[in-house]
Amino acid sequence: MQVKKINLNEVGLHRFFGTLETKIMEILWLKGRLTIKQVHEIIDNESPIALNTVMTVMVRLSDKGHLFKDSNGKGRNKITYFSPTQDKEQFIIEQTKMVTDGLVEDFGSLMVSHLVDNLDKADPDLIDRLIQKLDMMRNKS
Repeated sequence: MQVKKINLNEVGLHRFFGTLETKIMEILWLKGRLTIKQVHEIIDNESPIALNTVMTVMVRLSDKGHLFKDSNGKGRNKITYFSPTQDKEQFIIEQTKMVTDGLVEDFGSLMVSHLVDNLDKADPDLIDRLIQKLDMMRNKS
């Protein structure tokens, strides 16, 4: 699932989600399957918020494909649960891959140049993987 809008001025998950969306996703990634009321209680304990606000955002996250919605029971006994469609790590991997692929496709050499310029900030193990990948690419040509 692709996030349609990326907020470059934000940090972390806020690049992909609004503040309340981020709180809801973090809660569901941590707790798993919960009802709107259960999520509301967790958020409301930190900072008062209307149940309808949480419900609206959770339904929108479901409509966008970030949450799976399933119901048990009928009528007044019907309970609807929400759970993430991906775990947090899968979400981050997928989104960063899409962003990176798009930047390389649109701005190829400039993107690679910026990555090279930032290698001093990278994990040494990742640099080792990069060296191995470059060696493999050289040996193929």
